[in-house]
Amino acid sequence: MALNTVHKYSILPPDQPLEKGDLPVPAVRSISALEATSGPLAAVWRGQALASRSGPVLASGHAALDAQLPGGGWPLDAMVELLQPSAGQPFWQLLLPALVQSLDQQRGPVVLVAPPHAPFSPALAAQGLQADRLLCIRAERPAERLWAAEQALRCADVPAVLAWLPHEPHVRDDAMRRLQLAGSDRPRLLFALRPLQAEAGGSPARLRLALETDGDSLQVRIVKRRGPPCVQPIPVPARAARLQALLATRGVPPARVEPARVRPPHEPIALSGVPVALGMPAAARSIAPAAVPLAARGAAHALDRTAAA
Repeated sequence: MALNTVHKYSILPPDQPLEKGDLPVPAVRSISALEATSGPLAAVWRGQALASRSGPVLASGHAALDAQLPGGGWPLDAMVELLQPSAGQPFWQLLLPALVQSLDQQRGPVVLVAPPHAPFSPALAAQGLQADRLLCIRAERPAERLWAAEQALRCADVPAVLAWLPHEPHVRDDAMRRLQLAGSDRPRLLFALRPLQAEAGGSPARLRLALETDGDSLQVRIVKRRGPPCVQPIPVPARAARLQALLATRGVPPARVEPARVRPPHEPIALSGVPVALGMPAAARSIAPAAVPLAARGAAHALDRTAAA
């Protein structure tokens, strides 16, 4: 004879009585009653709401993205899956603020497992991620990459692990679940970077993001999270602020060059409002242009405009 079991916190229709064999325990009669309860039921996540913090998180450094992430940041006890159209797509600006924060909490290096390209350390160092805090592991086969990532996660001093993994035919689901469990042992960042084709398949990752770039910004589309669907992608800068300011000057047209005029031999030359005669000493004439303000010389070069700003 089959026995019907009612769990301690279950939802029953208001007019449904307990059948024979059911346990006489309190049950929630409606969703509204569940939302109004306190105590253990207050921690129950409702699918139509963004999940609250269920574990330690670290702010991503992007306010618009944090507002859409459960708990308000990157989870430190779960795997985050980043889906990219190509392995060479820029993503460092998305992760750098959190990686720099994590270095203050742990003394070990940020581990990169099978990166497709060597990171440009001077650019990363300029934003706080020094080269001596990076550890790159070369691994070709998917099994080797997964093994290296798991070993790095077992190191107590490692603050973050970034692992580049291939598509599903080369990575089994049980291997991804094992990596997810390894990332939940200690509070640290774990990012699995995979091809965009993996979006169609399942994943044990708690958070999945698809990254696409349009040149100046990185469009972050939330594929999976504990909460309602996020329809609109979230823009994140694709380049460092200083580099973006320099590249913005490419659209500035060059200053107009006036045709040279034949000057009479005894006509004085006016520099910054001070007439300088041709007969003055050469040393004095050589230092005169340095006294001309940069703004008075005009936008002759893109670097001059950047320096003036």
